[in-house]
Amino acid sequence: MNFFIDTDGSALNHTESLEGERFRLALERIGAMAEEECTAPCCVPFFKYAAGWVLTLLDHRRMLEDGSFNSIPLEKLRERNRELYEDIFPENYEKSWANPGHAISQTGKEMGPVLSALMMELRSMISLVYEGDAERFLIRMELLLEVYFAFVTAYDAYRKDAAQAGTDMPAPAHIREKVRQFLEDYAPEETLVRVQRSLVGGSIPEQILKDWYKAKDERCLYRYGAYISDNERGVFSYLESLDEETIARMADTWTEGFRIGFEVTGKDLSIRRRAGLLYHVGFERVAKRAARNLRKMGLMPVIPGMQGNLFTQHLGRGGGGYSTTPANAQYGYDHREDLALFFNDVLRSRRMQALQQAYKELEQETVLYAGPVVMETFGEKPFSPVMHDGYAKFSKAQQKKIAHCRQEADLLYDRAVIGRERSFTIIAFPLPEITTGYADGDLKASFDEIFRSVIDINTLDYMTYRDVQAGIINVLDTAQSIRVLGAGENRTDLTVRLQVPEDPEKQTIFENCVADVNIPVGEVFTTPSLAGTEGLLHVTRVYLNGLLFRDLALRFENGRITAYSCGGFPTEEEGRKYIEENILFHHETLPMSECAIGTNTTACAEASRLGILERLPILIAEKTGPHFAVGDTCYSHEEENRVFNPDGKEIFAKENEYSLMRDTDPENAYFGCHTDITIPYEEVGLLAAVRADGAQIPVIRDGRFVLKGTDFLNKPLIVTCT
Repeated sequence: MNFFIDTDGSALNHTESLEGERFRLALERIGAMAEEECTAPCCVPFFKYAAGWVLTLLDHRRMLEDGSFNSIPLEKLRERNRELYEDIFPENYEKSWANPGHAISQTGKEMGPVLSALMMELRSMISLVYEGDAERFLIRMELLLEVYFAFVTAYDAYRKDAAQAGTDMPAPAHIREKVRQFLEDYAPEETLVRVQRSLVGGSIPEQILKDWYKAKDERCLYRYGAYISDNERGVFSYLESLDEETIARMADTWTEGFRIGFEVTGKDLSIRRRAGLLYHVGFERVAKRAARNLRKMGLMPVIPGMQGNLFTQHLGRGGGGYSTTPANAQYGYDHREDLALFFNDVLRSRRMQALQQAYKELEQETVLYAGPVVMETFGEKPFSPVMHDGYAKFSKAQQKKIAHCRQEADLLYDRAVIGRERSFTIIAFPLPEITTGYADGDLKASFDEIFRSVIDINTLDYMTYRDVQAGIINVLDTAQSIRVLGAGENRTDLTVRLQVPEDPEKQTIFENCVADVNIPVGEVFTTPSLAGTEGLLHVTRVYLNGLLFRDLALRFENGRITAYSCGGFPTEEEGRKYIEENILFHHETLPMSECAIGTNTTACAEASRLGILERLPILIAEKTGPHFAVGDTCYSHEEENRVFNPDGKEIFAKENEYSLMRDTDPENAYFGCHTDITIPYEEVGLLAAVRADGAQIPVIRDGRFVLKGTDFLNKPLIVTCT
């Protein structure tokens, strides 16, 4: 259904319906709002801005509907794209109503966060305009009007009898309740759309890739409605300049990894009919070939659109889509817990019911989903957020409930797609911004050299690493524990207890990970035993999920985090809160869920040579040293699948004390998160396999591999990883 209305009140698409009439009435009232001053004076600018925002969005829809999108000059398209995001650009953000700090300064510490959260929800309407989703656009218009009328009513009462009314604004709790009711009422419809577009298909990006992408024509970039920066334009232009063989090498490595992931785990890909295709805008040429490869496998590519709003916050897996460079990373960070303003037990229950209902309605379709084929990007200037008091934050009670909510959502997702039968693959490529932000002389390469080097890293020889890693595993399989000591300023002093296989002749503790689901090659990993895993994990500097952590320290007892700290903040407490939000994800503790040794010294050496070591994504960085994950194991929800190394030995260590509860206490068996923390080679003084008799067999000493047969891994490190 389409009943978008032009800004002059005429229908862009003359649909005679009740919804169409509602749309016309809402638009008429919002048009009046843009001219009125009927609320408390401090709130007039907010409502005028919000009304103007809706009218701007409808003007964008007119551009799409009347065909002018296809004819206006490219520079004009760039300008139109910028106008959607300019208010949150760093240089404008201080005075933006999307900034909680500005809203608080204008309307107070109680009302400010609510109005800013509402503005964030209104900003999510960009995707609705570009998707042509008029019904979901309409309900947000009506929410804005309902909030506006509450302010008008309160101001009228105040003006009639100021002595009795007491305030010229409605109570913040009253406005929070209106938004909460909106989230409850429309949870079923919103959740169904989310699940449909994530696992079944039907989004505009699929049409962009199939029909609108044209070689060397960047016009298609602006059809998403997402922010298009120099990164997206730059990588699009760069990829269009490459020969077809290079594009094929990138795309084929990516999709072949997905196919091999099914093969090595013994899963039947032929029973699936769809796969998620998640890429960064600007990579259309690679994504289009990848889509073709998937179709040859019998899989239709599903490309979810933008879905970031209050309905999707903290709702677990299944909602990711294409990505772009954020217009302002601080904006996203400031609004990361807006749901706290409205979250209660009723809303929690409503969200879960809606998710259950959506999966049930689509159950014949979701079981056909094979898993996501994911492209990550890296190279953006490092982001270290500014933390503010007074912004929306989950209370301790809410933290526990939202963490539980995410766990429950992940379980529902896993059942809907039959997690033990699906797979995934992830690959990463750099963005042009990787060449910016360095001190004079620090950057050692052009974007072309960096990009081609990453392609080489992503396509390293599978067989060579397989054989070297098999030798490392043979030694580790004789160990009772792993001992890790830091070097230099690194204070790591850690003992990781290993599980004991039932049949050592046929079973192995460590998986030999090459280039399939997790590209590039280069690690051996296991699930530790929690009992007996003790000590301190420390890294001097690391980026996790795009966020900088300085002097990160995690203390483990019985395999669980018991203490934590990080530097870079005015107080120790702020550093702890940073970890609680971005590593613990509001769990009281997390277990060590993975112990791994990265063997991709080529990636380390190349990144050091090029001067980009600090900007590597975790996908590559985890292969450049020992790493330890907290949260769920690598085999989460797939523990019963039999997995074998290339030598025929079956992986034994797939579970820990938590995942063993999946049948008896499933809600406490998983945490819904997995974060890898890598110690760079140069910060490793010793990593040794410790046998039951206490004998230590060094695997890495002073940042170099020392086992027989591992000299190959040290050759790239002639270029020091510093």
